[in-house]
Amino acid sequence: MDRRRDELMTVPQILAELGGVSRRTFYRWRELGQGPAAFKLPNGELRVWRSDFTAWLGQLEEVA
Repeated sequence: MDRRRDELMTVPQILAELGGVSRRTFYRWRELGQGPAAFKLPNGELRVWRSDFTAWLGQLEEVA
């Protein structure tokens, strides 16, 4: 997907889309290298490209 048309998601948006996953669980997945690809802004907040989030969900479906 063209990054110019992609959307940056915040952690609260990701948690809402996952439907009930806690913030702690999300950060634990990241510590274990099992979360979606993300990057940190200069203010310390994480952002995830929607295309990366969708790809990560797709990989989880394949494994299941």
